[in-house]
Amino acid sequence: MRVYSGSDIGLVRDSNQDCCQTGIFSDHAVWAVVCDGMGGANGGCTASSVATETISQRLTESYYSEMNSEQLRTLMENAVSEANTKVYEMSMETFTLRGMGTTVVCAVARNGKIHIVHAGDSRAYIYRDGHISRLTTDHSVVQELVLAGQITEEQARIHPNRNLITRALGVDAMLSTDYTEETFEGGNKLILCTDGLSGYFSDEQLAGLVKNTDGDELIERLIRAAKSQGGSDNITVAVIAD
Repeated sequence: MRVYSGSDIGLVRDSNQDCCQTGIFSDHAVWAVVCDGMGGANGGCTASSVATETISQRLTESYYSEMNSEQLRTLMENAVSEANTKVYEMSMETFTLRGMGTTVVCAVARNGKIHIVHAGDSRAYIYRDGHISRLTTDHSVVQELVLAGQITEEQARIHPNRNLITRALGVDAMLSTDYTEETFEGGNKLILCTDGLSGYFSDEQLAGLVKNTDGDELIERLIRAAKSQGGSDNITVAVIAD
């Protein structure tokens, strides 16, 4: 398995509040973490970088190849919980960081499975057989409207409240996350991204961008595509390919 990632400030923002780390465990299991910070330039950058570093460190220190799926899920959830506590406590201790937080989507791929823990509106998609499927459900105001049948997915992408999320790491002392487990086979690609990419494209459009492209070229293609649509937000993408 291979993992690639990239991040771009976009065309409008003054700072990049996204953060991403990836790696390969000793048994060739692959992991990636993508975060999108909020709370101003200082707070957003701090929240996303602290969360990403904390989760990455916990994963690399505590993972072992004999873990079963339930143990891996517990490790991932505990890593995110630890990051939540650290960011929350920092925000309480430093006035200029008050209210900071970050989305998080964390994935581990191994033994024909993908394991995902997430909170917020950063997403995970799986590409297989020419089609993309969304593996995560946004924790956002507009997603609740979509699920209630009040607006369509197309309307959600341009809704004035599309940036209002209902869960974020570091905002409260406790964080509820979602866990997803999915089959991951040869030829599949897992795409983790912030809304600087997903906010511009339908699932079908993303599938077209991913088709027949791989590696660093795919990362560059996705970032270019988001910037061609305006690049109004930071753009961060990680891809795991089997």
